[in-house]
Amino acid sequence: MSPVPPATPLRRAPVQRRSAERLTRILDACADLLDEVGYDALSTRAVALRAGVPIGSVYRFFGNKRAMADALAQRNLERYAERVTERLEKTADGGWRAAVDAVLDEYLEMKRTAPGFSLVDFGNQIPLGRRHTGPNHRVADRLLDLLSGPVHREPDDDLRRTFLIAVETADTLVQLAFRVDPRGDEKIIEETRELLRAYLGRVLD
Repeated sequence: MSPVPPATPLRRAPVQRRSAERLTRILDACADLLDEVGYDALSTRAVALRAGVPIGSVYRFFGNKRAMADALAQRNLERYAERVTERLEKTADGGWRAAVDAVLDEYLEMKRTAPGFSLVDFGNQIPLGRRHTGPNHRVADRLLDLLSGPVHREPDDDLRRTFLIAVETADTLVQLAFRVDPRGDEKIIEETRELLRAYLGRVLD
């Protein structure tokens, strides 16, 4: 099972610090507007206005709003990986179950607090309600890299498949939890946690 290639790159990668800061402002504005107006009403012009940059600066990086949302999703994944890494450092002696809890808890935290995350997370919900497999493959691959140490297993096709199934399952159930309750139904989340432990325990114990 081969890793999924990374998301489509920017039209032009920032080189100078000022350009990188401008890109950050654009993505921050995109995230805020997604929460405020939704994807359908989002426009590149509104993002430029909110970010305080010329519209040409937006088009320097993105051809359209979908490309902008994809870039936000990719940034979400990078930030998620960084934050999971920090959590794993604090739970280094807790075994693989503590590591899996850290992965789930960080996802829930971003789901509740990160601007725009409820719509795009890692790129699998736009157009709203449409799901495709690429982002979850990328999440599974990234988590495999992060967790291969804590679970004491060398990454291989079998472990990659196991992680992909776990990610797909958790994704579906967490989406359900947030449909039932805007903050995430705690009973469904706990059932998800137990399901992941039971499934992964067959392979990791």
